[in-house]
Amino acid sequence: MNKRSVIAIMFSFISVLVFAQPEKEVKATALYEEIAKLDSVVFDAFNKRAVDGFALYFSKELEFFHDKGGLTGFDHTIKFLQSLKDSGDDLRRELIKESLEVFPIPGYGAMQIGSHRFYHTRNKNSNGAIFKFVHIWQKKDDHWKITRVVSYDH
Repeated sequence: MNKRSVIAIMFSFISVLVFAQPEKEVKATALYEEIAKLDSVVFDAFNKRAVDGFALYFSKELEFFHDKGGLTGFDHTIKFLQSLKDSGDDLRRELIKESLEVFPIPGYGAMQIGSHRFYHTRNKNSNGAIFKFVHIWQKKDDHWKITRVVSYDH
């Protein structure tokens, strides 16, 4: 191998090291842990049809953007869960834990991004459907509420 080839190989190797993008790490910060816990509490209430407990985590001024259903709000969201309860529907929600990302919103709260699976427990042969979401959480007086939901990729 001549000197030129060695230099070319070394340059290629160095370029890979310098320009390689590291894999994105999910950082388990205190904020991440707090939002993950809130997600668990909110959707435990959803899965148990605890309508009043579920409602506690949503702002009355909620804006819920859905790529199929359009823009709705607090009343529609709570009535939806109430209708599931009244009908005995077994729809469940499960967070895809490895998809969860949390970012601070200075002076406001946090942004939660991820994917979740919805499925019916009676249909044992179905894995359900996975959708993407963004929740905007506002923290006021040490209380967290979701003020915006973006639900997409249906």
